[in-house]
Amino acid sequence: MPIVKPFQATRPTRDKVGLIASKPYDTYTKAQIEARLDNNPFSFLHIVNPGYKYNKEISGKERFGLVKNRFEEFKEDGSFKQDEKPCYYLHKIIYRNEIQFVGFVGAASTEDYEKNIIRKHEDTLKEKVDIFTEYLKTVRFNADPVLLTYPDNEVLEGISEELMKERPEYEFTTTSRETHHFWVIEKEELQKQIEAEFKAMQHIYIADGHHRSLSSIDLKKKLQAENEAHTGTEAYNYFMGFFIPESHLRIHEFNRLVKDLNGLSKDEFLIKLDEQFKIENLKQNYYKPSKPHHFSMYLDGDFYELNLRFRNYDFNDALSKLDAQILYQTILKPILGIEDLRNNSRLEYSQGQKDMAYVKGMIDNGEFEVGFGMYPAKIEEMKTIADEGMKMPPKTTFIEPRLRSGITIYEF
Repeated sequence: MPIVKPFQATRPTRDKVGLIASKPYDTYTKAQIEARLDNNPFSFLHIVNPGYKYNKEISGKERFGLVKNRFEEFKEDGSFKQDEKPCYYLHKIIYRNEIQFVGFVGAASTEDYEKNIIRKHEDTLKEKVDIFTEYLKTVRFNADPVLLTYPDNEVLEGISEELMKERPEYEFTTTSRETHHFWVIEKEELQKQIEAEFKAMQHIYIADGHHRSLSSIDLKKKLQAENEAHTGTEAYNYFMGFFIPESHLRIHEFNRLVKDLNGLSKDEFLIKLDEQFKIENLKQNYYKPSKPHHFSMYLDGDFYELNLRFRNYDFNDALSKLDAQILYQTILKPILGIEDLRNNSRLEYSQGQKDMAYVKGMIDNGEFEVGFGMYPAKIEEMKTIADEGMKMPPKTTFIEPRLRSGITIYEF
């Protein structure tokens, strides 16, 4: 059922791809951005940060227009080229810890999104979607594929294995020691096979990129309304995706840090916790949960193990079984008074790769009073929640791979 089509990517020339590809803009610190802009004239960051040319911070619609100008300049000077015919692309990423990710780059259908063939598990913020929709409408390209996942498929795996025996179009390693291999899939026979395998699936799922995908749907609606000759085949009816087998995803948790105990003393807080959890004080012994419904907590210099008391909690749907939801329903909302998980200045998140040692440091230096860690969600939980039409709490999953900008660009 899902439609995944080849497209004519605009992409860097082989000699410059390693210089152009960058992490998403918002993952760099200000100092890191400045260092890359100062020392690498080919970085994609020059396109998305056009004010650097004038030593000036530029935002809003003015920035969007200049982003488009910088992109056109990169094309004019030959740093980018567009493939002559539609292609799929195979991208292999190897992290410094030797974990590998292999997936196809193709164009996903906005109609599939609207029909719930492409399924979602996270809520989106309207303001963020609106801003990015306006950005896309101005620049007319997308350089960051949405990460989508599908059930492991022997035919697609076989195609990948055969392609990876050939010399890649790109092979480069980044300064963070990620190695990238990239193949262009031009053969029509292979393209038909790939398209047919995706079409035979029931659903595919968004792993990361809910705001980007919804922005593409809103953009399609705007451009369709403006186009009296709309046919449904225009490029804006699709958005770029990186399609990866479920077994290749790596899902990490987000830890929660809270600035105060909502007016409670330490003892009062622990007594309230005892109603829902069996509590063990581990003193200075570091603890990371090893199974679902077990939580770690760091408070006042000590680590605690919190095990859910099942008799006091109702599991009535897939969402209620999710540890991030359990933490919200049993601690964050009723005890700590945090109802809005997106917009509360007392609550912050740290992705699980920083682990509870990071949480300990933030609490020991006085920035927060208590921190919580969880066992990572599983792909099956994510899919079931999406299938039931529900949404996970914000910052439930930190999913890898994290994709680089500027390797493939989708123009519309």
